[in-house]
Amino acid sequence: MKATTILTILIVAAMILGALVGEFVLYDPTGATDLSGWKRFGDLILIRPLKMLVIPLVLFSVVAGITRIGDPRKLGTVGGATLLYYFVTMLIAVTIGALLVTAIQPGDLPQEVRDSVRQTGESAFMANETLQKRVSGNMSESGAWTNLLYQMIPSNVIEEMSASRPLGIILFSIGLGLALAAGGNRTRAARDFFNAGFEGLMIFVQWIIWLTPPGVFFLVAWTVGRIGLHNLTGPLGAYMGTVVLGLLIHGLIILPLILLLTTRINPWRFMTKMKPALLTAFGTDSSSATLPVTLETSIDQGGCSEKSSNFVLPLGSTINMDGTALYEAVAVVFLFQLYGIDLGGAELVLVILTATLAAVGAAGIPSAGLVTMVIVIGAVNGSLESTGGPLLPVAAIGVILGVDRILDMCRTTVNVWGDAVGARIMTRLAPDDPADQ
Repeated sequence: MKATTILTILIVAAMILGALVGEFVLYDPTGATDLSGWKRFGDLILIRPLKMLVIPLVLFSVVAGITRIGDPRKLGTVGGATLLYYFVTMLIAVTIGALLVTAIQPGDLPQEVRDSVRQTGESAFMANETLQKRVSGNMSESGAWTNLLYQMIPSNVIEEMSASRPLGIILFSIGLGLALAAGGNRTRAARDFFNAGFEGLMIFVQWIIWLTPPGVFFLVAWTVGRIGLHNLTGPLGAYMGTVVLGLLIHGLIILPLILLLTTRINPWRFMTKMKPALLTAFGTDSSSATLPVTLETSIDQGGCSEKSSNFVLPLGSTINMDGTALYEAVAVVFLFQLYGIDLGGAELVLVILTATLAAVGAAGIPSAGLVTMVIVIGAVNGSLESTGGPLLPVAAIGVILGVDRILDMCRTTVNVWGDAVGARIMTRLAPDDPADQ
């Protein structure tokens, strides 16, 4: 039996066991039980070791990938095609979400249920000071995009590394890679250094990936123990079902169809090969933390070229958020429905466009979509305010706070799947040279 098959079986078993322990051992309907220790164990065993590798991997993989692509014109082709793929798939995802939530109307609940859910949600938001602080920094669309631009052009790349902000590091690595490629024999030693460093990091990843099963067990047990599986069928059940249905349509129909049409590759076979990365994404709830596993799996199992993977995947873990974009569209429209605010066609188009752009600014960390969601809410409120309509309070996001972790696990999996599909597509534009093997 292959090592990857054994790993997949162990991860799935860990998820099932974690869900059972969380539901039947840890769940406390009063909420008095402190489960933070389970999350800390998951972080120490899996999340922190993976995150330890993210920034070095971004630097070495992007520099190595750019130097291997070589011709700047070819990089421009790959880069343009990658960005086009990211934007188009996110726009498709968010459109699916907006259409589904408008058709299903999950926020159309009995008035007494609406009142109870809104009161509980707003109280949860007011009690969460950390979320309030994070949200306050994203209240305006202009402020969020200014912050994104500052991340893209940092004044101190070492500071960006210490703060684990990958976007500036990616752009710096692209520039450095181009410079090393242009240097010819003068920079050969530096190119060899980054290529060898990347290969060493991939070996390191292969060691750490075996920590996934116990880490996933603790994280899933904590998640289910905090929420309770039986609560998923409550007043928010239709909302959760709408999000999951949209993610399934995008992940199992749209992305496979794009892969099939562009490469003629069997998408289900490719998805099977990417199982370790997808399961890790589901368990860790973080596309950034999953990046080391995604890189290792896409190259060694998925048939993606190193040139493509080293460029497409680090960039995708930062800006390509299909699942997050879809989720934000469903969540925002659901909240407006819950508060009895009807959105017209113009507001729905605004949701689609703003959610697509806001997803780009969502960090690859747990629950980042909750923070950028306020940009979408603010944009729609601005449109409603101009017509004298009622506005949605920002505290409304507390309504979906309790079930966000489960949905975040699902949308992170779709985010990573979208990155992997992009890397496989771009392999046609940037295949590895036999001499590099």
